[in-house]
Amino acid sequence: MRIEQLEYVAAVTQHGSLRRASESLHISQPALSEAVSKLERELGVTLLDRRRSGARISREGRDLLHNMVDVLEAVARLREAAGDRSAGTRLIRLGTVNTASSTLLVPALRAFQESHPGSTVEVLNAQQADIRVGLAEGSLDLGLVNLLGGDDPAPDLVGTDLLHGRPVVVLPAGHPLTERDSVTLDELRAEPFVAMRAGYLMHRFVHRLFGAEMPVTCHSTDGAEMGKLMVADGLGLTVLPDYSVAGDPMERAGLITWRPITSDRTRVTLVLQQRSGHAPLAVRGLHDALVTQARRTPPA
Repeated sequence: MRIEQLEYVAAVTQHGSLRRASESLHISQPALSEAVSKLERELGVTLLDRRRSGARISREGRDLLHNMVDVLEAVARLREAAGDRSAGTRLIRLGTVNTASSTLLVPALRAFQESHPGSTVEVLNAQQADIRVGLAEGSLDLGLVNLLGGDDPAPDLVGTDLLHGRPVVVLPAGHPLTERDSVTLDELRAEPFVAMRAGYLMHRFVHRLFGAEMPVTCHSTDGAEMGKLMVADGLGLTVLPDYSVAGDPMERAGLITWRPITSDRTRVTLVLQQRSGHAPLAVRGLHDALVTQARRTPPA
């Protein structure tokens, strides 16, 4: 068994294909595949499920992933102690539902960059189900998702609550409803509406809120950021967690604002998720940066 073989398995798990992993590692795809195959024969397990659409870590490989990460992290600490400055570098992949990106994620990334100058963070916008799969399979290191009050946490992941809030109506500046302290369901239903696409938490919440009577004019989009842009351009109103709007650059610029939903007491929480077990040093650093920034973020 060689350290490079463990690195190859980790790279394929992270990138989702032998081709992309070989490009990242600057080795040929056949060489990478053969090295992984030799490790599989030595361990007597199938580490990767090889498919036409790509390669994904197998169930047996997932069970061994924590041990492989522990070995690679120990090697990195040894190299760093020996003076290898490149040992502390790492690509971290963070999946996010694109909520509170300007008020939480961006400042946390800035702080992380200052404390871990050799590490790189790749931010991937995805739906919550895809984030959960990516974390379980090892293609993602961390995930930011929203949970409604009463939702069960993912049993196979560790979650850290970052922000607590409530769903609110997002309006363009100058809209007549901005003169109200809150917006009723009937008032909201009477307006053109921008809904999140199926797979996002606010899609589920809005359909629970409206029931069978959705607004007549209803657009849909992927993610909070595009939703806020559509609201600012006058295409309709939307519903998002308050922490996704408060402090947003468009709110600070006076382009959008928000109001509570009359009589609604729903709570929503932004949760940082990761696999259980020992995490690499850089992943722990980004985790801590997000937790620290969340504590500094004032409630909406």
